[in-house]
Amino acid sequence: MQAFFNGLSGLFAFSKGLDNVSNNVSNMNTPGYRGSDTFYRSVSDNSGQGYGAGIAGTEVRTTPGESRQTGNATDMAINGSGYFVLRNELGNYFYTRAGQFQIDKDGFLVDSVSQLKVLGIDTSGSLSEISIKDQRSLPPKPTSKIELVGSLARSGPTNVTHVIQSVQVFDTTGVQQTLKLNFEPQDSPLNSWKVEVQNSEGVMIHTGEVTFGFDGSPVEGANAVSFTLTTNGTAQEITLDFGKPGSFNQAFQVSSGANHTLSARVTDGSAVAGLTGFTFDERGVMKFTYSSGEKKDGSQVALADFPDETVLLASKNSLYETPDSMRPTYGRASEAQFGRIQGGRIELSNVDLAQEFGDILIIQRGYQASSRVMTVSNEMLEQLYNSTRGG
Repeated sequence: MQAFFNGLSGLFAFSKGLDNVSNNVSNMNTPGYRGSDTFYRSVSDNSGQGYGAGIAGTEVRTTPGESRQTGNATDMAINGSGYFVLRNELGNYFYTRAGQFQIDKDGFLVDSVSQLKVLGIDTSGSLSEISIKDQRSLPPKPTSKIELVGSLARSGPTNVTHVIQSVQVFDTTGVQQTLKLNFEPQDSPLNSWKVEVQNSEGVMIHTGEVTFGFDGSPVEGANAVSFTLTTNGTAQEITLDFGKPGSFNQAFQVSSGANHTLSARVTDGSAVAGLTGFTFDERGVMKFTYSSGEKKDGSQVALADFPDETVLLASKNSLYETPDSMRPTYGRASEAQFGRIQGGRIELSNVDLAQEFGDILIIQRGYQASSRVMTVSNEMLEQLYNSTRGG
């Protein structure tokens, strides 16, 4: 009878092992899935009498899967150690290697399958949800500085005065305003020029003065002209910068010349800039690019590491949870034990189909042998009963 039950326990154990193998095979194309191995144990009493076999448990395979390029900016793979950190509405934490993420309707970075929010980490080590809601656009920046570059000829041109038309600046609301700059030579002080600033309607905004030294370079204290531009009741100060005193890197004066070459170069200011795209660098930092050409850093993705990955508890959607006895370590990509982030890629399953087929053959042989033991045990019992009836 014991042989019969030993064979039966083998059937149950190998059946559970086949369940695990079939689960691995069915997830061979699931991103971020990590296969698991079944471990068997012998069953016996204190005297050493064997009572068959049982399942000791399963362990997660920690080898990484291959990385595949997707081209999606929100996808990420980890080259090295670490798991992405997710959190549900109840505050429960989950961990995954499947970096198939997307931006939801509220602007949060979420797992595309489970819709759990992906967490980032700040400079103090605190975890928080990653959102691009406040990064979809940049506010306008008013122009504050215009550099003047080139020469003003003291004599020579038919028209000694010089005009720079259509200088485009940005006001406080991000709207472009057109200015005109007029330059007229003055006899007093020596080597000075009157500077007039007009708006697009020809209305005089400001009159100032710039002075050059005997060598033609700007003079200290007279190398800049500042004025106030008021639009829609809001004022902003703009400075006309002619360069450092004693230098010729920007504006300068020549005694004579065929033409003036002085031009205006607006150095700052922009309209409202919309988000044109973003990527993740190898540290998991979001890199935003705007229509103005400006770039800005965003949140940094958090990673988790564990003392023993093999005891992680598998959940649905390629997610894992930690047993109560284990606490994760949180950190940043490319730091300490954590791997680096590969943006626009995902990690595939680490299931090796050749290994699974090998396990299937071993399980099949074990199952057949256990079934044979039960058959022989049953025949012996039947023979014993027939002998008893014959007596």
